[in-house]
Amino acid sequence: MNEQIRQLAPTALWNHFADLNAVPRPSKKEGRVIAFIKAFGESLNLPTMVDEVGNVIIKKPATAGMEDRQTVVLQSHLDMVHQKNSDTEFDFDTQGIAMYVDGDWVKAKGTTLGADNGIGVAAIMSLLSATDIAHPALEALFTIDEETGMTGALSLKGGLLDGKIMLNLDTEEDNELTIGCAGGIDITATGSYAQTKPQGGAALQVSVKGLTGGHSGGDIHLGRGNANKLMNRILLKLTKEHNISIASINGGSLRNAIPRESVAVIVVAEGDVAAVTAAVNALGAILKEEYKVTDAALTINVATAALPASVMDAAFQQQLLRALYACPNGIYRMSPEIKGLVQSSNNLARIQVQDGTYNIQCLTRSSVDSEKDDLADAITSSFELMNASVNLSGGYPGWAPRPDAAIIKLMSNLYQEMFNEPAHVNAVHAGLECGILGKNYPDIQMISFGPNIYGAHSPDERTQISSVQKFWKYLLETLKRIPVNG
Repeated sequence: MNEQIRQLAPTALWNHFADLNAVPRPSKKEGRVIAFIKAFGESLNLPTMVDEVGNVIIKKPATAGMEDRQTVVLQSHLDMVHQKNSDTEFDFDTQGIAMYVDGDWVKAKGTTLGADNGIGVAAIMSLLSATDIAHPALEALFTIDEETGMTGALSLKGGLLDGKIMLNLDTEEDNELTIGCAGGIDITATGSYAQTKPQGGAALQVSVKGLTGGHSGGDIHLGRGNANKLMNRILLKLTKEHNISIASINGGSLRNAIPRESVAVIVVAEGDVAAVTAAVNALGAILKEEYKVTDAALTINVATAALPASVMDAAFQQQLLRALYACPNGIYRMSPEIKGLVQSSNNLARIQVQDGTYNIQCLTRSSVDSEKDDLADAITSSFELMNASVNLSGGYPGWAPRPDAAIIKLMSNLYQEMFNEPAHVNAVHAGLECGILGKNYPDIQMISFGPNIYGAHSPDERTQISSVQKFWKYLLETLKRIPVNG
């Protein structure tokens, strides 16, 4: 399958992407891909270093005639989001991504593709290995752990880079020039609860599956269903109409992915099985109607299950369901200054409740730090009402736009010249590393761009072949026009 990919143009980029995707690279487990990139730089006899946390920096001199140009930092992250369909057999820790060509698209077999941010990494590798491309002095910065904490960017020390322009290759629409982004913070609520033994009865497994999911920042404005929220809606309604006891809830996976699936096990009286099943099916039909546009493949099923050894204490069950209902999810506020931009949001990303303990995870984003803190306080309050221990961690700042920067004007004009239409110069509600990197490199001009990548953070992730070709030509022409030092 991956041999198809290696035949695509530009061949250097796609071959580097195929090589990269053969290396398992989950966030916080980047040891193998760090070694891979380090060996790559050393194989080219280029100055290569790995810093204390695992960021890799490779430097390449300017080509002949470009020595007087400003040095450019090319930046992408090495890690990728690992998501797969529940019926896909795949081990991300040992297997490379299985890719295939579908018309004008490159996709993966039932898993995330890794185009986010593997296409950017592959583009940088192509420039480093090229012998026939004109460019100024380059500093390639490959960061780690962008997807689950941005610890690579947060830990990068000042003084390692000399460039005054940074091209971040992590935008996912090929007509966009990104000049600002949201900051974020992780919120985790944990605790324990009393359990009781089920008094006979029958166990049912309720499942919410088939949601579209997607990027919890870039796709949050699309109104897609959140499996954790839908499951909670089902369970709370059941408690109001029937005598049910919850044994476990397991929903979502990563903080930066909109939850696509949730499974709960409940216990009901044997005589209520038919009524509870009918109630779930009835609400399921309502939800499928509500989400028929954004989540056409949504399924809500009920099946018999083995009777669990314990269930939640009734008082805790009510506290949990109400706290989850109260927890904000989705858009919190739109920007009053930039039309169409989400300013603040929350993703109720992960819920694990079983065997007397619970763990609830959110990712809160905002381009306004004070509003991010306010939303975090609101979420914290909802869980403190059920006596949870709430921890805030992994906070990172937003990236304030500088629309008058020379590189932004250069690339805006170049886009118009090359493609006969204006680029969309904007800020995004996703987390990019630019704001963090700018703290230790305050004088650097930054811009982010990239090819069309759709469905990032979900098994529907795909990248457009013609768009990658467009992105590559635009990148090469940008490098030719980098201004002289002065």
